Amino acid sequence: MPTVAISIKTSNHEQFVDITTQVQQAVTEIGATDGICTIFSPHTTAGLTINEHADPDVASDILSFLRDAVPEDRAWTHAEGNSPAHVKASLLGASVTVIVERGRLHLGTWQGIFFCEFDGPRSRTVWLTFTPSA
Repeated sequence: MPTVAISIKTSNHEQFVDITTQVQQAVTEIGATDGICTIFSPHTTAGLTINEHADPDVASDILSFLRDAVPEDRAWTHAEGNSPAHVKASLLGASVTVIVERGRLHLGTWQGIFFCEFDGPRSRTVWLTFTPSA
């Protein structure tokens, strides 16, 4: 199966964007049935995570925690000035994997897939690939 690109435009410096619907649409468009869907971010200042998407306060709480854990005003040495974004992206990770059953993402009731922007606003891309079950 081909790799599919999903475009994302962020509007804030730090932001969680729920991409669950876009990922499901891509899975449907490629005709995926049963297997594994991998979603990958090729950006060093953005990540991906799966978490609750019913209450936006959860994403706000995660961002707040990351701001406290990785402060902007630390004595960073990276010349571009976006070291906190790199650290936050590394903490969350560059990919997530989701089971696909009968063409549908197999997520928990409250789960959603989030693109996590830490150096925006920007135009971003994530790549999706599907591995069918044997």
